[in-house]
Amino acid sequence: MKKFYLLLLAVFLSCGFGSAQYRKSVSILGDSYSTFENYIEPAANVSWYFNNPQKGNDVNDATLTWWHMFIKDNGYRLCVNNSYSGATVCNTGYRKEDYSDRSFITRMNNLGCPDIIFIFGGTNDSWAGSPIGEYQYGGWTKESLYSFRPAMAYMLDHMVKRYPNVEIYFLLNCDLKEEINESVKTICGHYGVDCIELKGTDKIAGHPSIKGMKQITGQINAYINSGR
Repeated sequence: MKKFYLLLLAVFLSCGFGSAQYRKSVSILGDSYSTFENYIEPAANVSWYFNNPQKGNDVNDATLTWWHMFIKDNGYRLCVNNSYSGATVCNTGYRKEDYSDRSFITRMNNLGCPDIIFIFGGTNDSWAGSPIGEYQYGGWTKESLYSFRPAMAYMLDHMVKRYPNVEIYFLLNCDLKEEINESVKTICGHYGVDCIELKGTDKIAGHPSIKGMKQITGQINAYINSGR
């Protein structure tokens, strides 16, 4: 009997130690705002942020990105950063080109097994003038996924099923077209996905500077830690 209780005690202590050591993991599905060379996967994904800054932007180290600061601030770990510079949520990109090789809806299955997912998109759909389309919450066709609203809904519908019990947040960039903003908030509301609407992000060449990255991190932390 004594051995039995000692065994139970050992199991209890090992379980307690294991849970104390557990760190939540974070995955990102993003575009250029979330890239940094050698930190994104698959390796073929295109980055915008490098150790040699692009177009005068001062973010020259991965530790200066919003996601790295957020993970460090909260004691988390990075699972997968599947970000691709220039990527649209839908399959229509710049110059009306077919972006189905890099769109968010193409990459959304490749995020590992995280505890938290951040989707940071919509910027290129806004900048590229991708078709908006109609709100559609089922019956998607290949053709409909070349428009933003159907693709956005298709993405969230799939992700809340593909990643059950995972915290999913959509980060909505500032300075986008109002129809993109309205669409994101409406579709996030439909699927019960938290939308963090970013405000006043400092940018250089259209991309967050060091100051902007800190602002993004601060707003995410404030939202998540507020208990909503």
